[in-house]
Amino acid sequence: MTTPSLPRQLARTRRFTLGVPTRPEPSADGATVLFLRGRSGTDPLACLWALDTATGQERLLADPAALGADEGIAAYSTDATGTLAAFALDGALWLADTAAGTVRSVPVPGPPQDPRLDPTGHRIAYVRGGALRVVGVDGTDDRPLAEPEAEDVSYGLAEYVAAEEMHRDRGHWWSPDGTALLVARVDDRPLARLFPADPADPHRPPRAVRYPLAGTANAEVSLRLLGLDGSDTEVRWDRAAFEYLTAAGWDGHGPYAAVQSRDQRTVLVVAVEPDGTTRPLAERRDAHWVELLPGLPARTTGGALVDTADLGDTRHLTVDGEPVTPPGLQLRAVLGTEGEQVLFTASEEPTETHLWTYGPDGGIRRLSDGPGLHTGVRRGGTLVLTTRTPGHPGGFTTALREGSAPCPLTSYAEPPVVTAAPELLRLGPHALRATLFLPAGHRPGDGPLPVLLDPYGGPATQKATTGGLWWDQVSQWFADQGFAVLVVDGRGTPGRGPRWEKAVYGDKATLPLADQVEGLRAAARLRPGLLDLDRVGIRGWSYGGYLAALAVLRRPDVFHAASAGAAPTDWRFYDTHWQERFLGHPDEHPEHYDSGSLIAEAPKLSRPLLLIQGLADDNVYPAHTLRLSAALLAAGRPHEVLPLRATGHRPTDEAVVENLLHHELHFLRRSLGMK
Repeated sequence: MTTPSLPRQLARTRRFTLGVPTRPEPSADGATVLFLRGRSGTDPLACLWALDTATGQERLLADPAALGADEGIAAYSTDATGTLAAFALDGALWLADTAAGTVRSVPVPGPPQDPRLDPTGHRIAYVRGGALRVVGVDGTDDRPLAEPEAEDVSYGLAEYVAAEEMHRDRGHWWSPDGTALLVARVDDRPLARLFPADPADPHRPPRAVRYPLAGTANAEVSLRLLGLDGSDTEVRWDRAAFEYLTAAGWDGHGPYAAVQSRDQRTVLVVAVEPDGTTRPLAERRDAHWVELLPGLPARTTGGALVDTADLGDTRHLTVDGEPVTPPGLQLRAVLGTEGEQVLFTASEEPTETHLWTYGPDGGIRRLSDGPGLHTGVRRGGTLVLTTRTPGHPGGFTTALREGSAPCPLTSYAEPPVVTAAPELLRLGPHALRATLFLPAGHRPGDGPLPVLLDPYGGPATQKATTGGLWWDQVSQWFADQGFAVLVVDGRGTPGRGPRWEKAVYGDKATLPLADQVEGLRAAARLRPGLLDLDRVGIRGWSYGGYLAALAVLRRPDVFHAASAGAAPTDWRFYDTHWQERFLGHPDEHPEHYDSGSLIAEAPKLSRPLLLIQGLADDNVYPAHTLRLSAALLAAGRPHEVLPLRATGHRPTDEAVVENLLHHELHFLRRSLGMK
């Protein structure tokens, strides 16, 4: 068998995610761990498996191929014990009994979305056609609890900005006794209508999409308490003041929710009473924006509210309003509560993320060791720890149970054909975290090498870590073609505290670009004779694509060529929650949007620029690239555009992924005068 190139391997392994155990969930007694995984490192059909923590044996519970499906299992839900697991597959609803090892279909009318078992294991709630329905696990008594009153109204699902920007990907939550649900109602009718089309297939009509453009109306989101007895109670809060529903849930103390103001400077956590009234539990305010973290808010068994607070330059874990983590330990996410214990991830050093636990008796304790990105889940005395380290982008997952030997969950992830060897650096007066990749076999004294900056460089994503993620392999592949590849995480990137993240408020361009320049020059001083500053390219995707295009527009004295993929060129043409978080409302702060527009700066282009755009991208719509290209042409500025047919925000087709990276390589080599 021929060894694939890295670009093709990235596509066939879906960036090394296939064959990797995902979504591990211990049972209530900790004796079993459920998880999803394909049969190989190139198998896209994820199966449902069970691990016996006493013996380390794995059992196959549900195989999509055996069930006649052409797709894998994307998610599942369990009852309170973890004995039953429900999932949607190929338009049908399925129920697995993990103890008996059986799987059977649950007949429902039409394709189900987001099926959720009730904690008692008697019923399954699911969404079909915008209606929230319930059905008995034996397939009887299927009925709607709420049906949409109009087109573009739905019950039980998360709206676009919640799923994309708030870490809330669901819209219904069972009561612990399985007799009622807290359900989100989403009315998309106020949203702007877009009409994306496939320009490569003019026979296909454009499709209408509801999208919350910055500065325009959001979906109207409300909550209902729906009982199996037919009761329907509206949850009431000041929706005019708090139009975003950022989180919700139902635990032993009742239903609760977190709501946020349109300017994102206030978040209110409320308890929901049986009559639909709400009672404030906590309020957070911030002069810029309140950062939303996965898993928050939450409550312990005793009712203590678990949340977060930005105090000084630290994002703390709080319990009943009191910080329980020390200065300098940056909270990243809350992974769950068990009793009075809180499981969370946090960073002392931004290039690493570790797994921690907090309890009122013992305080905080770190559960993971060594460099890398660590996360996990714990239940019933079993901790499932996942660790990602350099050279292993798929990571390692192990079930740990006191009194038993560690049980690794088998990973079939393919080893990368390229061995990434990043050197971790701290650069310049801002101690910028960075990684430097040199060609395999590089010897001291070789050089100077043309430089390729390969950043993301903006909010929500770090690339310079010890986690060995897939983009390290890409950076190394470019290095092996003759570049010194430098990845710099500047101001605005996560992991270094609130001040660092919020330094970009009102201007997402100036400081991130300045930090790329600072990192480049500091690396050149640190490695004299290694970096050829007369041949500097930059590449990036999404915000990284924006930063790459910005670099050649504003700093042609530093950057000599740029490859910009899926670059947002006009912040007004992005969603409300994401852009208004950093730039405010465009009617109130038009200067924030105008000053960051690539389109306005198009006449400045004097360096080679390659624009890459997926024509089916529904995150950064093709209009971004087309408008910038039109502005460049109108200004008489030569540039190149590479449209990708039927491609979304991240290319997945093997041929497209492979040839796209080669196309970028040839463009950069040609533009920088490399042989």
